[in-house]
Amino acid sequence: MHNSPLRQTVNVSKLLSFVILILFNLLSQVNTFAQDIKWENDGHSYYTIKNNEVVQVSLPSNTGKTIVTKDMVTVLGNNALTIEDFYFSDDRSKVMIYTHTNKVWRLNTEGDYYVLDLASKKLRQIGKSLPKSSLRFAKFSPDGSKVAYVSLYNIYMEDLQSQKITQLTKDGNRKLINGTFDWAYEEEFACRDGFQWSPDGQHISFWQLDARQIRDYYMMNMTDSVYSKVIPVEYPTSGQNPSPARIGVINVKKKKITWQNIPGDPAQHYIVRMEWNSANEFLIQQLNRKQNESKIFICNATTHQSKLIATEKEDTWIDVLHTWQDSYGITFRHRFQWMDNRSSFLWTSEKDGWRHVYKMGLDGKEVKLTHGDYDVMEVHAYNEATNELFFMASPNNATQKYLYKTTLDGKGKALRLTPAKYEGTHEYSMSPDGKFAFHTFQNAYTKPVSQTIAIDGHANIDMKDNFDDKVAKSTTEKIVEFFKLTIPDGTEMDAFMVKPKNFDASIKYPVVFYVYTEPWGANVKDVFGVGQTGLYRGNMRDDGYIYIAIDNRGTPAPKGRKWRKSIYRKIGQLNISDQAMAAREILKWNFVDPDRIAVWGWSGGGSATLNLMFQHPDIYKTGISVAAVGNQLTYDNIYQERYMGLPQENLEDFVNGSPITHAKHLKGNLLYIHGTADDNVHYNNAEMLVNELIKHNKQFQFMPYPNRSHGISEGQGTFLHLSTLFTEYLKKHCPGGGK
Repeated sequence: MHNSPLRQTVNVSKLLSFVILILFNLLSQVNTFAQDIKWENDGHSYYTIKNNEVVQVSLPSNTGKTIVTKDMVTVLGNNALTIEDFYFSDDRSKVMIYTHTNKVWRLNTEGDYYVLDLASKKLRQIGKSLPKSSLRFAKFSPDGSKVAYVSLYNIYMEDLQSQKITQLTKDGNRKLINGTFDWAYEEEFACRDGFQWSPDGQHISFWQLDARQIRDYYMMNMTDSVYSKVIPVEYPTSGQNPSPARIGVINVKKKKITWQNIPGDPAQHYIVRMEWNSANEFLIQQLNRKQNESKIFICNATTHQSKLIATEKEDTWIDVLHTWQDSYGITFRHRFQWMDNRSSFLWTSEKDGWRHVYKMGLDGKEVKLTHGDYDVMEVHAYNEATNELFFMASPNNATQKYLYKTTLDGKGKALRLTPAKYEGTHEYSMSPDGKFAFHTFQNAYTKPVSQTIAIDGHANIDMKDNFDDKVAKSTTEKIVEFFKLTIPDGTEMDAFMVKPKNFDASIKYPVVFYVYTEPWGANVKDVFGVGQTGLYRGNMRDDGYIYIAIDNRGTPAPKGRKWRKSIYRKIGQLNISDQAMAAREILKWNFVDPDRIAVWGWSGGGSATLNLMFQHPDIYKTGISVAAVGNQLTYDNIYQERYMGLPQENLEDFVNGSPITHAKHLKGNLLYIHGTADDNVHYNNAEMLVNELIKHNKQFQFMPYPNRSHGISEGQGTFLHLSTLFTEYLKKHCPGGGK
């Protein structure tokens, strides 16, 4: 152990976080149409963007009314603004237009905002004196008279009548962040919008993150000038303290900031959720450094004191969000779902072994609302008047998703609302009262099809379309086979397989395994496109490959807490063992060629590819690894410590799970790919691993993509080059076709 290359890099403070779900074969799961609508509070209509206009559609009649026309958003006779998003004042008299946006890390959360008065048709840009396209998260005050926003790490307030801009915080910079978050908070907690108005509009609460003690990772731009450019990113790696977070409360009349008294060391916990529940109080959720203890506090904005109302502890980690949710959607927020006139709220917990919904009072007392051996995947809506709770689950098939309902008093049974004839994966965007929804259905052989429904009877209210006809027209050839694999210790895993065209069981074919394997992604889902290979130029099925993916223990499938959290402190070990044992079972099939076994993956899947190649070289003969974490100590602390513990306490787990530790065992053909400007899985991973392979005289092919990020998508010709490289390498070292 003393000679481990990982132990020699314990103090390296470099690399960043976590899994871009660039899983090409799962892109079709994104329910984009649902993100493009905004429900009216009464649930009987919604707003959406059509042809660069904001339209209100009434239900169940499906009649549309244009609220914002192109003419209304035309500035000084120029072309109309592109409406990228929009937000109404509470009284619906004004609408804010979001346009000219820029990408910040993952999403376009920075841009320009214009306020349109719907009565006078007057359009005016807000924050006009601030740098162009620098505003974030602009929102109306409750009475609609003001707008607050973030620009350059400070919070501003603008009076819409006088047009006066007031800077409310004045100390913000890249290292002291007001009203928004650093890279790690955004990536791992989906925290982006970091301030809120109080319900009476008298206060604004906000996060302040202090990243001054966080070391920078330096990315190098070497392509845009004859001189290199250093791009610093504040990035806390495994074992490093988090950015301390605190909550400030601004009195908007006095322009005075007070700081909330929250127990605990700010450098040893996270604040992941905040929301007002009255004019003077708001709730926060605090996680400890290890993320295995959650506390909910009621905070008083006058006394600045915080009262603990609930605590939950785990042996492993507590999920704040889940990959069943669209945590990378720009509209995603950690909201308290209030009930009983904001005296209680809905909460989810895995404390009984399954993810279930509870109602929690402000006194901390709970009522369990869902019951049984299944996971609640998402809570969609609830209606106190009708005593109904609507949620997603799939008790009998972890690869699928369906809509259920139960009662809010905790006495009801789960009733499936999705019709049984539509087997596969369903998404719903539901009206606030649970009466109507946009519904999308897909499975491995049916392209996504959508309809507007009344929840009662799951009745189609789209006047133009017959949903069954749409499903029939979207049905394609069934080429993906779902199956289950049992390994010697009795663990059963879900898998899918695409066999070669004109498959002949009497001859042997090569197998290409697609892997991710970590707690942030599952591959085996009954969605359209699940069997597509993404980077491969051509069709693996036509070229005689068997394409397989397997979901091991630790992947976020709805199979209960024990399944998901068995991987704690075992990333790079349990997931790799499960995959290898499953592959050994597949090698027993008569039509599999054991000499042509390949594996590939991206990000966490790239890490798994390396570990499989290094730890099980007798199985995997060819591997293609993209943007991999080669050294777990280089990745960000929020992600890696959540699943692995603290390096100060169990360093051996980080060492044993890292590909760099096992690199000396490489025997097969390895293609290793990484972007040099990867702000997520930093490029130093690549150089550390390459250095270790060189040390042991291991021959391999390496392709760095200059100035490309984690998705390796920037620059002319990049995808063509990457996919060509991938395809030619696979064909050369693991040729397709039967033998």
